[in-house]
Amino acid sequence: MDIKCKVLVFLALFFTVKAEIYIVTMEGEPIISYRGGENGFEATAVESDEKIDTTSELVTSYARHLERKHDMLLGMLFEEGSYTKLYSYKHLINGFAAHVSPAQAETLRRTPGVKSVSRDWKVRKLTTHTPQFLGLPTDVWPTGGGYDRAGEDIVIGFIDSGIFPHHPSFASHHTSVPYGPHPSYKGKCEDDPHTKISFCNGKIIGAQHFAEAAKAAGAFNPDIDFASPMDGDGHGSHTAAIAAGNNGIPVRMHGYEFGKASGMAPRARIAVYKALYRLFGGFVADVVAAIDQAVHDGVDILSLSVGPNSPPANTKTTFLNPFDATLLGAVKAGVFVVQAAGNGGPFPKTLVSYSPWITTVAAAIDDRRYKNHLTLGNGKMLAGIGLSPSTRPHRSYKMVSANDVLLDSSGTKYNPSDCQKPQVLNRRLVEGNILLCGYSFNFVTGSASIKKVAETAKHLGAAGFVLVVENVSPGTKFDPVPSCIPGILITDVSKSMDLIDYYNVTTSRDWTGRVKEFRAEGSIADGLEPILHKSAPEVALYSARGPNTKDFSFQDADLLKPDILAPGTLIWSAWSENGTDEANYVGEGFALMSGTSMAAPHIAGIAALVKQKHPQWSPAAIKSALMTTSTVIDRAGRPLQAQQYSEKETVTLVKATPFDYGSGHVNPSAALDPGLIFDAGYEDYLGFLCTTPGIDAHEITNFTNTPCNFKMERPSNFNSPSIAISHLVRTQTVTRRVTNVGEVEETYTITSRMQPSIAIEVSPPAMTLRVGATRSFSVTLTVRSVTGVYSFGVVTLKGSRGHKVSLPVVALGHKR
Repeated sequence: MDIKCKVLVFLALFFTVKAEIYIVTMEGEPIISYRGGENGFEATAVESDEKIDTTSELVTSYARHLERKHDMLLGMLFEEGSYTKLYSYKHLINGFAAHVSPAQAETLRRTPGVKSVSRDWKVRKLTTHTPQFLGLPTDVWPTGGGYDRAGEDIVIGFIDSGIFPHHPSFASHHTSVPYGPHPSYKGKCEDDPHTKISFCNGKIIGAQHFAEAAKAAGAFNPDIDFASPMDGDGHGSHTAAIAAGNNGIPVRMHGYEFGKASGMAPRARIAVYKALYRLFGGFVADVVAAIDQAVHDGVDILSLSVGPNSPPANTKTTFLNPFDATLLGAVKAGVFVVQAAGNGGPFPKTLVSYSPWITTVAAAIDDRRYKNHLTLGNGKMLAGIGLSPSTRPHRSYKMVSANDVLLDSSGTKYNPSDCQKPQVLNRRLVEGNILLCGYSFNFVTGSASIKKVAETAKHLGAAGFVLVVENVSPGTKFDPVPSCIPGILITDVSKSMDLIDYYNVTTSRDWTGRVKEFRAEGSIADGLEPILHKSAPEVALYSARGPNTKDFSFQDADLLKPDILAPGTLIWSAWSENGTDEANYVGEGFALMSGTSMAAPHIAGIAALVKQKHPQWSPAAIKSALMTTSTVIDRAGRPLQAQQYSEKETVTLVKATPFDYGSGHVNPSAALDPGLIFDAGYEDYLGFLCTTPGIDAHEITNFTNTPCNFKMERPSNFNSPSIAISHLVRTQTVTRRVTNVGEVEETYTITSRMQPSIAIEVSPPAMTLRVGATRSFSVTLTVRSVTGVYSFGVVTLKGSRGHKVSLPVVALGHKR
């Protein structure tokens, strides 16, 4: 009995001391904010928006000093072999990631000199006609010297799943002007471990991978995850090509060309920091290491199509954790940071990007739609989607259900209605006919794919296929998938029932239910040509919505998010031939994808064009230019609409609000010449944090190495190109300051409007600004009636020389 007890105690101890990954921050400033004071080490701090000179001896020696301190602390506390240090963070935060037991983490937490210990948390991916839709070839690229100069020498860093370097979208020779060495980028290039060939080529100028935390957690599988920057997923190649892929790359699939793909800034350079992986997403310890390295290397822009799976452990506020704090350091170093808003829409408070220093991007549907229809033998036309050729014109084909053409009953264990396995279906009955298949839950989970249905139908000699959706779960997203043979997906359940009824009525069976004769007929139309809609843009159903939250009790923040809307639905872009993220595109060179993951790199690429024209602008200035010139009107001249669920859980359109689109849909041409900017720097971000109720000043100092300053008085005074007040009692006045970045003096008239429950006034009503001058104005909001819902409005500054700047206003009135 005693032995059994000892064994149980041992097993209990074994399973409770399992090591985990922790991110530890230390006293002492990182390189970006170290102002001297340590014996033998001079200051390395940069001013707001200034890049780190990582080549200087001051920086490299202080970096070595910090790393030695991390190693000494761990060596002093723990026996060798009982822990693993994964990374030292030196540039943006001072700390390290380590694989230690919970007891060791507790020891670290109590050790003098340690400021915070956070258990690592996971992140996930937030899953081309758009240059034309956005007016880049006609209105923007010519101002920078044409597409072969658009984004020249701007480096965009991608924290994603890597890259497929052999894709034509990333070829260095696909340009009339060869790429030379970059004047300032210092990143390195890993070699492919199998071919020993570098991942870099002049277009791709940096390629590294970060997987120490994934390996320590036991999640990394070298067979599918690749211990290199190789994209084993597809997502990273897709996002990189949207932002900076070469111009004019033919998108070919199944013998058809769907147009030509281009990045927003086709001449920009690509720097790859792989920290996301196929099955598990990624770990923040790896992502933070990737960000730290990217800023060290000298990227201009960071594109992050990534967000947390869940709130970070040990963190009360959304704005302060190792991930957001590292990005604050990146912005202080002059890097423009873009992050996808998340795909949790259309429900409120689903954002996964919160902080004022990040540009948070929502996803829109552009003007291109792919539609198709099935014509039944009774003359009924059923609408659906299918990127496929038509069946032979002026001819109908018999339709056969997969369940009615089984070879034997053993096929039922394979769920034959999915049409994933041709070997269980009778070729003699399918050949020359249209195969009817069922869209089961397997298609939602990814264990079944439309690509496989097409391959099954083709293998059996079918004239085409129809996928029938009999029930829809809320949140299910149907995207058209290119097919090698005629095919269509009937997504409307009522239309599916029409097809099933017609098939059952016309199909004669014997007393056992076996089919005697197939009489149902149909023909599939051509779905390859897109239809252009004037209603675009619209906010996509899946795009995450505000209000923004300041903590994980979901209390509202005095900061509007998302910031801006960009195309994110049905985006053609590069794909990795190794890519397995989307079953319908396995082995393909291009994919048609939707998600805020696709919207974020649109903004990253457009920001590169703004940065190219205005190289001295701060990240906040670039963000301001994009936001204040965006539009809230669609192509038909109506207010933007947003996809939403109706009471019957079908998708409908409602009038969109700033919680759906932020400031509006991006307008690249106007962003190059905004007239005015709302600038902000590191001190402003600190002011926002310090004045936000509920954030502990000690916690702010822990993450920023800077004591609080409360000069801002309220977080709503942060100089954002938007105004948000979540708890408006009686009257509140906020201030904003603008700088004239135009080429001449200009006079601006300031007007405002608001929904009736809140009164709005601006002062002064007009102001004149010389070139480079900065002036302030105030906006006063007063509660007229308490409605329990937010009121929306806008402040507009209209210039005498044609510039127009708009600020969205959101406020929630309270009695007290």
